[in-house]
Amino acid sequence: MSEHPARALVRHALPEDLARIVELVAEHAAYEKAAAPAPGLAERLAGLLFGPAPARLRCLVAVLPDGTLAGYASCAPEISTWDGTEYLHMDCLYLTESSRGHGLGPLLMAAVRAEAAGLGLAEVQWQTPAWNEGAIRFYDRLGATSKEKLRYSLRAEA
Repeated sequence: MSEHPARALVRHALPEDLARIVELVAEHAAYEKAAAPAPGLAERLAGLLFGPAPARLRCLVAVLPDGTLAGYASCAPEISTWDGTEYLHMDCLYLTESSRGHGLGPLLMAAVRAEAAGLGLAEVQWQTPAWNEGAIRFYDRLGATSKEKLRYSLRAEA
């Protein structure tokens, strides 16, 4: 658990956080101009986060002093064929608009890095939309490096 000077903290998500996490995911999707999550997201996330051990997905939440969940970061171990190693893939990092610029982003990133270290993983990788200049500035300030790539997706055949 990491704490912010104003007593905000970052901790692992709990089952009782799921409803708020789903709200944050929907806000995040809208922010990135993506489709809203399909119905049943809470149930699907519950299985990934809290289902049979070991959980595949990890979710860290930023909690304000009043108990409000202001953001989240989700991540899962992945494999790099080129390097022949595992790394922690951060799938999402999102803070509500009113929570940005108050030190919670670095707090979430520190928790993600600690999660990677706790798993024995030497690196965290992620992506952000090319138009998200605020996120790019944030990641650059952290000392992260970027690679130009396009992300593709293709539905699996039934």
